[in-house]
Amino acid sequence: MDEMNDRIGRRSFLAFLSAAAATGVLPSRATAMPAGRTVARPDITPRTIAEAEKLAGMSFTPEERRAIADTINEQVAGFAARVDGATLSESLFPATTFNPLLPGRTLNLATDTGDDAIPRPRRKRLPHDAAEIAFASLAELSHWIHTKQISCVDLATLYLDRLKKYDPQLKCVITLTEDRAMQQAAMLDRELAEGRSRGPLHGIPWGAKDLFDTEGIATTFGAAPFKDRVPRTTAAVVERLDDAGAVLVAKLSLGALAYGDIWFGGRTNSPWNTELGSSGSSAGSASATAAGLVGFALGTETCGSIISPCQHCGTFGLRPTFGRVPRDGAMAL
Repeated sequence: MDEMNDRIGRRSFLAFLSAAAATGVLPSRATAMPAGRTVARPDITPRTIAEAEKLAGMSFTPEERRAIADTINEQVAGFAARVDGATLSESLFPATTFNPLLPGRTLNLATDTGDDAIPRPRRKRLPHDAAEIAFASLAELSHWIHTKQISCVDLATLYLDRLKKYDPQLKCVITLTEDRAMQQAAMLDRELAEGRSRGPLHGIPWGAKDLFDTEGIATTFGAAPFKDRVPRTTAAVVERLDDAGAVLVAKLSLGALAYGDIWFGGRTNSPWNTELGSSGSSAGSASATAAGLVGFALGTETCGSIISPCQHCGTFGLRPTFGRVPRDGAMAL
């Protein structure tokens, strides 16, 4: 995009989408047709996008126009399917309860032996192989730190070295937070030496999807107009993990404005096959975790942004009940 388009940014692009909805490009609930009648689906082509650019004051490449047209057609089809489907009461609330327990199991908050459905960590000695350490479970990493088999500084260095080594292939890192990580790790080592522990995440290196604000460190949303954006505050979830002793080593990639796996630095790839994208939008979070570049990562999901990259990268992700975790300092959709 040129300089003018950079100034226009995300707000104007969303305004353009709102205008499209108002003109019938994106059918809304307010204009839904009675059940049994279908919604006319406009034929959105790259030429349509080129004409819309004149109204929005933006400019896209032919490849971007094709991608936008395909995306809008997919969304229109989804909206049409909803309108053509069952009529739902306006007072119907979305589901807010999620129960992960298997059938026949009950939740025991405290037992003498623990729940046999929860795997017990192996209290093995610290391996000599750095890769084996990098791929260890959080329980094992925490055990090695608390028994002082490895220092917080050394563990952070191990993961930072892996991020530097493998990111050129994966393109999963937007900003390496090396200075912040090393200062935090050194402080956590001093606390352990004084007999203080912040809990099981004390000293565990992690990565944040780059839509969570970090004071003084760029938070880009994966989008070119925001690549130099530096927030003045820190997101609530990052502050909570700081308080818990987790060490932030990288701001990880996401598809531009939390869509897909393509950001202003390229496409984030799956570590299993770098010819394939990692999907998104929590692209870097899944890719970096699968490649053993972080102990764990934080992502976000509105419609598959954790689930899809987990499928592509062979990781597990937890999407908490909406509202369970504060969203202060996270990019608003």
